[in-house]
Amino acid sequence: MLSLSRRLYVRIYLALLLALGLTAALFAAAWQLSPEKARTGANLDAFAEIASEALPPVSASLAEQQAGLARWRPRADLTLYSAERTKLAEVGEALPPLDPAQTSSGWLGGRPPVFALQLEDGRWLVGARKHSPRRYLPMPGLAAALALIALAVGLAAFPVVRRLTRRLERLQQSVEALGAGQLSTRVAVEGNDEVAQLASSFNRSAAHIEILVQAQRSLLANASHELRSPLARLRMAVELLPTATPPTLQDEMTRDIAELDQLIAEILLASRLDATTDDAPLREPVDLTALVADESTRAGAQLASADITLRGDATLLRRMVRNLLDNARRYGEGSAIDVTLRRVDDAISLSVCDRGPGVPEAEREKIFAAFYRLPGGRERDGGIGLGLSLVRQIARRHGGDVTCLPRGGGGSCFVVTLPQH
Repeated sequence: MLSLSRRLYVRIYLALLLALGLTAALFAAAWQLSPEKARTGANLDAFAEIASEALPPVSASLAEQQAGLARWRPRADLTLYSAERTKLAEVGEALPPLDPAQTSSGWLGGRPPVFALQLEDGRWLVGARKHSPRRYLPMPGLAAALALIALAVGLAAFPVVRRLTRRLERLQQSVEALGAGQLSTRVAVEGNDEVAQLASSFNRSAAHIEILVQAQRSLLANASHELRSPLARLRMAVELLPTATPPTLQDEMTRDIAELDQLIAEILLASRLDATTDDAPLREPVDLTALVADESTRAGAQLASADITLRGDATLLRRMVRNLLDNARRYGEGSAIDVTLRRVDDAISLSVCDRGPGVPEAEREKIFAAFYRLPGGRERDGGIGLGLSLVRQIARRHGGDVTCLPRGGGGSCFVVTLPQH
């Protein structure tokens, strides 16, 4: 119920029904506090002047006064009293007797309301307007009528409100899909109102973003691919250097070329992960235990593993494990690397831990950004700032994620969590 109350269409609809209910309540209160006598009270004085002129004078006989009073019979029930409050004439239905305590014109109550007018010559005229039975609706009937009106308005308004908010919900889903990397997301433009204009603006913005991102990815991938050729020529040139070249210089050039080659390889991989959304390779069964054992042996790490197989991309998973091990070797300051692969509930947990200086708490999320290095990092430490970024991309492509945690006794642990299925 709490979640439903936060939906926009429910709040708009409830606001509409509340407004209808408030209107009905105010109307009912006005009906009670302002009956017909209050609505017509301003006409009493005018009616008293007309009656004084239209009725026979006080000196007229009772028959003449009865005849004069009978002229109003179709419109009202009337009783004429003398100044001494003696009944002189009467037409229509019997009315309540004039109260001896009545000292001025006013209403006597009842339904229909009964009025008492003191004429200029001192006589009293008591009357009640005749109405069709349909003119008076009792309060239960009035409440039922208002309830039916509210129900009709509510039923008619719900489809309109729901259609408006459903379009907003689709727009919200499209914004979330675009933010998740689905650059081809577009919204159907319906109608010609502000929501439709917002959908059109979103589509234009999404198309522009898609063009810019695709151009950037294409440029990055093409440039990285073209760099492979000069690197190959440089590597061959280093191998053909004269024998008199100092070995230290040759080794340094070889390391630089290898670092550039690694940079290009990781940029190409990052571009491929960003540019493709095909999940077909993720359906292949991968022996994760064998893969992690192979990479741990290569890095000289200690492995504690359960027998685990999952569906995924073996090439990407191998790169993820290798990057974690290279990171631990590079920043672990020669400490032992401990690798743990196990099942935790319905997930797979891969931990790579070292005894290095650790990562400050404020930096544990930043290090997964592309090309980010910890403050004080040295170029001779190696690394280009893409390894951990690729680890996160690969983990998320498989439906998981990676976090950096402090290790008890010093050091860091990088924990990758992947879904079992």
